[in-house]
Amino acid sequence: MMDPFYGALDSGIKALQDYLSAHVITCLIPAFFIAGAIAVFLKKEQILKYMGPTANKAVSYGFASMAGTLLAVCSCTILPLFASIKTKGAGLGPAITFLFSGPAINILAIVYTAAALGFDIGLARAVSAILLSIVIGLTMAFLFKEKVEKGADIFQTVSDESRKGHHVPIFFSALVVVLLVATAGIAMITKAIALIALIIGIQYAAIKWFKKEDVLAWFKETWGFTKKIFPLILIGVFITGLIAFFLPYEYIRYWLGGNGIAACFIAAIIGTILYMPTLLEVPIVGSILGYKMGIIGPGPALALLLAGPGVSLQSLLVVRGVLGAKKTAAYALLVVFYSTLAGFAFGMMAG
Repeated sequence: MMDPFYGALDSGIKALQDYLSAHVITCLIPAFFIAGAIAVFLKKEQILKYMGPTANKAVSYGFASMAGTLLAVCSCTILPLFASIKTKGAGLGPAITFLFSGPAINILAIVYTAAALGFDIGLARAVSAILLSIVIGLTMAFLFKEKVEKGADIFQTVSDESRKGHHVPIFFSALVVVLLVATAGIAMITKAIALIALIIGIQYAAIKWFKKEDVLAWFKETWGFTKKIFPLILIGVFITGLIAFFLPYEYIRYWLGGNGIAACFIAAIIGTILYMPTLLEVPIVGSILGYKMGIIGPGPALALLLAGPGVSLQSLLVVRGVLGAKKTAAYALLVVFYSTLAGFAFGMMAG
């Protein structure tokens, strides 16, 4: 009677051990600090300005596709940001690009996917999310043409005269280098020396370049991201391990095995309907659906990773309130369609 209980418990504990023994912790700690720095040292008004109605298309779509990385938003915060930029005048195409790319391309999701599932699918997710966000945005703009009134930018740049122009870029570059060094496959002693030198340099720059309240706010935002996201990841990883113990893999293999177009389509449908908190889609694909065991194919796995984080029945209800039923339905169908194609293409290359 107790065997299934202990078996499931053991499966959950092993899932946590696999997660913690990998380089995910090393990856996420620098990423949380980057996310905190983004929240404090980059002004959202400056970022959103480039998606205004008077912005060049190449600039607006390119910037919108990368804004998820810059803003480090999760699926719960992208919706109010999307509603805000849309109602204040952002074009439909860039706004949709921002909506899709935000949860899919933020730095935590990229790092976690590559570390937990493999560099190849992590890179494929990053590239596909950027490309799909632009294509979906352009398609929406083509299907629903808008009349845009030209005028002054609706967002005003917020400047801080106490900061020199090069301070923030150098500071962020140093944080990104910490992330790259922490995840690099180099000798431990070399990695430790490099990280210590970088951390000392970052601390010195923070003290010399920024106000005390900004530095304190940075640590506060970093801790805010950590306590909000990291416990959920641990809980989610453990639960996925429990579920994986009882999951009938023969049915998953039947529906999502291989890299056929039907398997990718079903995976995209599942991702579009289900709610997946940001980063928890990784253990869902890796453990519950058995990607790491070769049960689900690379194509369906990528299709689910693309469609799952940013789209769900709940989020579509919010989008409907902003765009209306017709545009929301078109958006959902486009997410399924393009995620299926991207998954199928990746599956063909991986296979």
